[in-house]
Amino acid sequence: MSTPVLNLSPVRAPRRMPPKHLADMTMQQRREAVAELGEPAFRAAQVSHHYFGRHITDPEQMTDLPASTREAITGALLPPLLTSVRADTCDDGATRKTVWRLHDGSLVESVLMGYPGRATVCVSSQAGCGMACPFCATGQAGLTRNMSTAEIVEQVVRAAHQSEQSGLGRLSHVVFMGMGEPLANYARVVDAVRRLITPAPDGLGLSARHITVSTVGLVPAIRRLTDEEMSVTLAVSLHAPDDELRDELVPINNRWKVAEVLDAAWDYAKRTGRRVSIEYAMIRDVNDQPWRADLLGRLLKGKLAHVNLIPLNPTPGSRWDASPKPVEREFVRRLREAGVSTTVRDTRGREIDGACGQLAAAERTGQPGGTKKTPHTDRGESRKVAS
Repeated sequence: MSTPVLNLSPVRAPRRMPPKHLADMTMQQRREAVAELGEPAFRAAQVSHHYFGRHITDPEQMTDLPASTREAITGALLPPLLTSVRADTCDDGATRKTVWRLHDGSLVESVLMGYPGRATVCVSSQAGCGMACPFCATGQAGLTRNMSTAEIVEQVVRAAHQSEQSGLGRLSHVVFMGMGEPLANYARVVDAVRRLITPAPDGLGLSARHITVSTVGLVPAIRRLTDEEMSVTLAVSLHAPDDELRDELVPINNRWKVAEVLDAAWDYAKRTGRRVSIEYAMIRDVNDQPWRADLLGRLLKGKLAHVNLIPLNPTPGSRWDASPKPVEREFVRRLREAGVSTTVRDTRGREIDGACGQLAAAERTGQPGGTKKTPHTDRGESRKVAS
């Protein structure tokens, strides 16, 4: 089997970096930026409260700022970072995908999902992805560049505003499972998480326990994240329990093998007390054999882990296909029999190309801003499957 080529080289900086935004700054840096305009330093806290506390960026709504200087103050702290070029909904409006254009023309996507009693946004951390997983549309598109801290945070703030305006309720959960490998953009992703969990006006004030950071298995970065002690949920996209198959499905496995990835994950669980989520896309006749379920069960038995089985949903022409439901149920039965907590995700965003692995932000010919149909796995709430 041929192995896809990984793009692990440093991302070349764009010719014009994103403008500095208050989400890139500490509160002290925000105060200094305001002071340079000749304004009192406390204006920084006021704008920060509007942004993180009220989720607004329109200066006309910031009536506690002097009318004569609102534009200048917000221009210095809240430069535009994301422009919506396409928005699609499905699931009776409960799932909303937005394609964003960044300052340099790069396209990224985020997906807002409403559930009873909660709202979750899946955000991108890179424009494209360099991990080259062959069944993932985003990975096959390649890596364009890392996103800035503020570009990541802005997706969450926009989703928070949209969630409230559309009746989905208060945004409560964030998952870093959109475009990109989060731990390949480590410093900015960690900074973004800190902005998300710090109370307003410094940040958004979300619970760290409601934030999930996924990775295909960058072991040194997992160990760095362990030392951060932020107690976010770690999700490992495993997809195969054996090195021979995982070398093909997740090419980074050629550098860090299954045992190394899981060892780092168990250290994370031990340090934080948080259960590790093991993501496993079910692919017909590829990784869904009963013996692989048994092997996975042996690897996870007695560990602080939960398995999310993800149905694959290919398009015509793809060699990847979803596991039949009887095969899926048997896989679940064997894992549970081994004592491993297991659920299967309900599909979310299928109709709008908004599911895991499907985010490619590729423009459909003749329809700028649209997305093409691509193989994907489904993102959504886990559901229990009868054994």
